[in-house]
Amino acid sequence: MDTESPVETAARQPEWQVSLESVTYPDAVAFMERRVAGIADGRAAECIWLLEHPPIYTAGTSAQPSDLIDARFPVFQTGRGGQFTYHGPGQRVAYVMLDLKRRTMDVRRYVSDLEEWLIRTLARFGVTGERREGRVGIWVARADGREDKIAAIGVRVRRWVTYHGISLNVAPDLSHFSGIVPCGIRGYGVTSLTDMGVAVSMSDVDAALKREFATTFDFTLSLRESQNL
Repeated sequence: MDTESPVETAARQPEWQVSLESVTYPDAVAFMERRVAGIADGRAAECIWLLEHPPIYTAGTSAQPSDLIDARFPVFQTGRGGQFTYHGPGQRVAYVMLDLKRRTMDVRRYVSDLEEWLIRTLARFGVTGERREGRVGIWVARADGREDKIAAIGVRVRRWVTYHGISLNVAPDLSHFSGIVPCGIRGYGVTSLTDMGVAVSMSDVDAALKREFATTFDFTLSLRESQNL
């Protein structure tokens, strides 16, 4: 097996983009649509895009009208899976555009990898994130016994290229979630790193996401490519 050169290694790594200004949802979707087409056609590199949105609600393909309690912010229909989700300032959104043909052509495995990515990222800040059967996203157990959601996941796949992705609550206004039933799951709360007493900057979170992406997804890519040798 030949050793990969540094140039070859860089060429197969996703491009990371960070938007310092808030990005409107239509602009984000338009970018993803173009990039996904480019990746599928072999014209563009994979991409991880880190950003924040202005306050909005997005409705996935399974969203129930009754779960929109108070449309105080713009509501956007989206082709991703899932139900209603809030996005806004203080929340790190990561749009993940990966070619599963280069990795593992298994959407369930991909979603599991997104969960693992979030769990490992949270662990860097001393927070134990956990999966829960039947409840999408990442959850944390509180001292009083309740469980709150700290991160959401919603994906779409076209021609085996992923888009949409994850959102991690860093320091959003948690009252904004009260306009919806987040992800259609009643009886549970929403939390953030700040709410849990963890004081971190968005750049701290970005660094952790990038570091843990390598430990989660680069292994999958390396395994797939070694099997093809």
